[in-house]
Amino acid sequence: MLINGLAYCCATEVHRLSEEISKLPPQVQERLLRLQQLQQTVQSVLAQKQQVEIELTEIEQALNELQKMTDDAVIYQAIGTLLVRAEKTKVTSDLGERKELLGTRATVLGKQEERLRSQLKDLQAKLQQDLGPVSPPS
Repeated sequence: MLINGLAYCCATEVHRLSEEISKLPPQVQERLLRLQQLQQTVQSVLAQKQQVEIELTEIEQALNELQKMTDDAVIYQAIGTLLVRAEKTKVTSDLGERKELLGTRATVLGKQEERLRSQLKDLQAKLQQDLGPVSPPS
């Protein structure tokens, strides 16, 4: 019963908001839509950036462990669902290349995040102007 009441309440609120938004000028409606899209894009970029940073951390840990091993140590590398014996130098080289690639990707995502946040800030300022109180004519 409570869940049905909450669902009805939320649906009613969404409907009310939709009606209020539809009363806004088309330019403001477009800005609100753009704001929502930018927020979603920022969330997506942040999620990608987090994944890259996690993988970078894992690679750092693997490279640190490889440094502690002798050159003739037996090493296995995951390839799909298999573990295959590999040479330390090859694994180290592959991990180094992957680290460099991920570092570049992290930098690009960081710049993209900054640019998106700047766009969000500008758009929010414009919307505040659009939606702010209108001063009465003198």
